[in-house]
Amino acid sequence: MSTSVRTMKLTRRRFFYRAAGAVALPATMHLSWAQAYPSRPVRIIIGFPAGSGGDMTMRLIAQWLSDRLGQAFVVENRPGASNNIATEMVVKAHPDGHTLLMVNPANTINATLYKRLNFNFLRDITPIATIYRQPLVLNVSLSVPVRTVPELIAYAKVNPGKLNMASGGNGSGQHVAGELFKMMAGIEMLHVPYRGGVPAMTDLIAGQVQVMFELMNSSIGHIRAGKVRPLAVTTATRSEALTDIPTVGEFLAGYDVSSWLGVGTPRGTPLEIIDRLNSEIKAGLADPKLKSRLVDLGTTAFSLSPADFGKLLTDETDKWAKVIKFAGIKPD
Repeated sequence: MSTSVRTMKLTRRRFFYRAAGAVALPATMHLSWAQAYPSRPVRIIIGFPAGSGGDMTMRLIAQWLSDRLGQAFVVENRPGASNNIATEMVVKAHPDGHTLLMVNPANTINATLYKRLNFNFLRDITPIATIYRQPLVLNVSLSVPVRTVPELIAYAKVNPGKLNMASGGNGSGQHVAGELFKMMAGIEMLHVPYRGGVPAMTDLIAGQVQVMFELMNSSIGHIRAGKVRPLAVTTATRSEALTDIPTVGEFLAGYDVSSWLGVGTPRGTPLEIIDRLNSEIKAGLADPKLKSRLVDLGTTAFSLSPADFGKLLTDETDKWAKVIKFAGIKPD
């Protein structure tokens, strides 16, 4: 064999070895990223104040992940602009899994509610895992002479302008849940926005407003104390906490609203890190002690894959876009 032919074969062999190595390198790098993750403390950014329901839940999850992964997962509260400040902060973070976002229905509502955002939520945040789901409760003041959803609809139709519907603010989850109900029932109720759910519920109890869709964990104490009258829960199935209360969907077919909580990360975060976090959170939701703590907070563990969580986010964004446009909702 001539020297030139031998040299050509060696050169070609080296080329293929290098090409094969180049193909294998990204997979090897990704695997090493996942194995080394997390390499420093992880921040979980929350767009609501300390002490809120979501805040307390995320602190439970943060502690679970800290114990499992050997690095601190630290909750940072960045309230303001209905979760938009926190979301933009995470969107701009380096996509290495060390800055996470508490994702909630506000993100899917804000996508349509706000005309000028510095990010596209569905494009710029990659879903990791869901944590819980809970219904809202359709409550009425004790002064309202109705005891069922059909009676409420009939009363609203023959008494236009007499029912005021409270919420925690324009574009809040309570507000859009009520607007969807109005749209599907074909009724009118005057929306009265408050600065948060607590003052709205206070006025509902006092009879200053007559109707409110409120979270289960914020409603159930007042319901059990007999201060408000629950007519229905908003999820497709009845709640284990209020088994004798029907769903809105039993009277308005297709009505299905829930509050949920999840975790997201900046677009471009390695898939292996996303899958590892999903696996660890899923393990936490199966842990009896952690599940019990979630029940104590009035919620139910709710576990989805990243892909299924992504579908939920898309479906919710589409649903609330229709409601916001139909009702002409504007942000505060």
